[in-house]
Amino acid sequence: MTATTFRPAASSDVAGLHRLIESAYRGDSAKAGWTHEADLLGGQRTDQAELRDILADASRVILLAEVDGALTGCVQVADQGEGLAYLGLLTVDPTRQAGGLGRRLIDAAEAEAVARFAATRMEMTVIRQRTELIAWYERRGYRLTGETRPFPLDNERFGLPQTRELEFVVMDKALQ
Repeated sequence: MTATTFRPAASSDVAGLHRLIESAYRGDSAKAGWTHEADLLGGQRTDQAELRDILADASRVILLAEVDGALTGCVQVADQGEGLAYLGLLTVDPTRQAGGLGRRLIDAAEAEAVARFAATRMEMTVIRQRTELIAWYERRGYRLTGETRPFPLDNERFGLPQTRELEFVVMDKALQ
């Protein structure tokens, strides 16, 4: 088995990172994986400008997972202040899902949140309708807080909703 390496993304990674994220979240390619948003949202998940903005912001980092130099996954960690970090953009190449990489990306993100931002808690938002993904996060130690947040239904930058019923649930976990 080839080892997976993790590293912070650089501006030179933006094009490949964008392709990976879009392939895992949207369109027919996403349906090769066990979980995706393709039935809930069309359009884009993100764009290269947003990714460049994340990489230019010292309060955010995107960690890349690579196997033999090939980009296989990523996750964003953002400092929210007061010991809280945010986990987002968790992405695994759809052809490599269900192999443990998502778990390793979460572990790397949690370690990065503690080391880089002195975080004691990690928070994330998940689309309410993605029940299989919520259950997966619960198995990783995250819990539903009972809080919901609105989905940006009318902002095409975040996708084209197939239903107006989308909203986020908030999950969190205490970090060691």
